Amino acid sequence: MRIRNALVYGVDRQFHEETICIRQGVFAPEDGAPDEQEIDASGCYALPGLIDIHFHGSMGADVCDATEEAYETVARYELAHGITSMCPATLTLPEETLRKVLSIGANFAKQEREDCARLVGFNMEGPFISQVKKGAQNEAYIRPCDAAMAKRFYDASEGLLKIIGLAPEINGNFPEYIAFVKDFVKVSLAHTDTDYATAMEAFAAGASHVVHLYNAMRGLHHREPGLVGAAADAKASCELICDGVHVHPAAVRAAYDMMGEDGIILISDSLRCTGMEDGVYDLGGQAVMKKGPYCNLVEEGNVAGSVSNLFDCLRNAVLTMEIPLEQAVASATILPAICIGEEERIGSVAPGKLGDVILVRRSDFSLQQVIKGGNVVR
Repeated sequence: MRIRNALVYGVDRQFHEETICIRQGVFAPEDGAPDEQEIDASGCYALPGLIDIHFHGSMGADVCDATEEAYETVARYELAHGITSMCPATLTLPEETLRKVLSIGANFAKQEREDCARLVGFNMEGPFISQVKKGAQNEAYIRPCDAAMAKRFYDASEGLLKIIGLAPEINGNFPEYIAFVKDFVKVSLAHTDTDYATAMEAFAAGASHVVHLYNAMRGLHHREPGLVGAAADAKASCELICDGVHVHPAAVRAAYDMMGEDGIILISDSLRCTGMEDGVYDLGGQAVMKKGPYCNLVEEGNVAGSVSNLFDCLRNAVLTMEIPLEQAVASATILPAICIGEEERIGSVAPGKLGDVILVRRSDFSLQQVIKGGNVVR
């Protein structure tokens, strides 16, 4: 395959007028050989396939349904919207349920289905989180941090578990816990009411990531900067939901300024009601109401995740939140790949990496075509 006449987003995070060649499913140097398939991408940006490292479901399915059918439904939706690689997030549920979710997902990942986004990891929000900042997580299944349990999760995922959450302020043994698990999984600070000092202790112990910055944590205050301030000082990687509901555009811009050019990873945090009609849906045993762009717990009213997808979040970041295009694209491609340790095979258009490309019309930033491993899938 050869893609001509696009502005291509390169590994230097700049756009260049060049031709993309994909041979046997991977990017290859231009060799002048004839191609059976050529794509004229005039008027388009060519971006690496997007990578969502935190979302739950879509089209009525959630990965925590723990069925292959749920994974298929979700992965098809993701791919159709330009997300060629996915690292879904799990809910706070009983240990046995979570291990089943991870095990079924690991089996699904081995199939490498052409019509589905590639499953490259898992991101566990719970169960080691705070009741105070539980958000839409089910409080009944919150547990103290347990290194042996974390290892069981990792084993069930067959090594695909990439990130696991922690609220350090309610786990007095968190330095020992982090010291043990950080050798096989990235520790994130998630759904936590931690203060600045405790968060810095956790980062010093080896935590390095923050789940959906600003959401499900105490706010930034000039005398107690909390996790937001600690993340900036520790240079942690931070997820950010740019669906237009969870975070105000001014706070999005402030996050980019605080965390630096490598600090922000765009995520969707999408729920099973994404792509569905308004109504009541299940979220880990709790009822949530989708109404337009909003999704809230029926009983408590808490914001309960998004009804967006990563491409739409990227589009929002660029068109309505005034994030420079080159920086926003890095936050949805290169940086999530680095965060989950997959940068050698995905996240950028470079020889030897998997041939995942999306073509986006420059005039209105609309998704035109999706290519996964050299195959046009949309």
